[in-house]
Amino acid sequence: MDKISKGQRADYYERIERQHLSPLWESLHQLVPTKPIDACVPVLWRYQDVRPYLIEAGELISAEEAIRRVLILENPALRGLASTTSTLYAGLQLILPGETAPSHRHTQSALRLVVEGRGAYTVVNGERTTMEPGDFIITPSWAWHDHGNTASEGAEPVVWLDGLDIPIVRFLNAGFAQNGQEDSQPIRLQEGTSFARFGHNMVPVNHRHKGRTSPIFNYPYARSREALDNLLRFEEIDPCYGVKLTYTNPLTGSWAMPSIAAFIQLLPAGFDGLPSRSTDATVYVVVEGKGRATVGQQLFTFEEHDVFVVPSWVPVSFACAQDVVLFSFSDRPVQEFLGLWRESLQ
Repeated sequence: MDKISKGQRADYYERIERQHLSPLWESLHQLVPTKPIDACVPVLWRYQDVRPYLIEAGELISAEEAIRRVLILENPALRGLASTTSTLYAGLQLILPGETAPSHRHTQSALRLVVEGRGAYTVVNGERTTMEPGDFIITPSWAWHDHGNTASEGAEPVVWLDGLDIPIVRFLNAGFAQNGQEDSQPIRLQEGTSFARFGHNMVPVNHRHKGRTSPIFNYPYARSREALDNLLRFEEIDPCYGVKLTYTNPLTGSWAMPSIAAFIQLLPAGFDGLPSRSTDATVYVVVEGKGRATVGQQLFTFEEHDVFVVPSWVPVSFACAQDVVLFSFSDRPVQEFLGLWRESLQ
């Protein structure tokens, strides 16, 4: 091929741009990289720094006016996108004694991890459940839900972490929402009904489940903690994860939510883990204890209630002098369904 001048190439690019065309060879290395390139960055939110702003929000706007009084944990590399990772949203929600967060529903799937306080409840599709610290609670896509705090005036506020697949749904242009006609939906089922039906490795004989979300919407922390303690006694701990469990759908054995994976893990006192990395960027919440997480080149010293992000394909390792319990969630179900998920143990 004869030598092509820069001017000829520039002229060509200008002409094809007017036809809404673009040369793949100029962007191929970005579109098909040799390893994952995550737009989000490692970040740690210290709960003791964030909490005063949550309490102040409670003085400035009511739960009813805000619909959901939440401070979004926005990744500094994704400002303005309401994104904690490239695919997931996380925020801290405050509900004060006597308040109700009004009923609504949306196509986005949501999880709650109760951070602090007692006296709150959530109602999902007519069943109410009490929310205790450490509980993992699911709100399925398009399920009516409202929240409240029945504690008397002067009692402690309740804070939980919300995790939603908002960026995924936004990318697919599949977001819908609907507000309820009443602030609180009618209670149709006795509290504990879902767990009685599905929480004991049995299913009502005439049950026909619809959807891919777990029929259990409250996984109590007391049971999760007991399982972790028992496994610590009975099994050899993983050199990267300690003792780690996946929350599952009891009807299928698969993920508890179709778009979000949820995990809980115990790092025993003295744990000094090996690094690992995976393609699913992950949000971690510290349920108990203090420790250290090395995320890429950054060292995060964390304590109870802190939240931090490990981006896609960035190595992470943990160390602690005392027992630590971590809750985490990621988009791994979506990646596995598409055959994309990869893990590397270093």
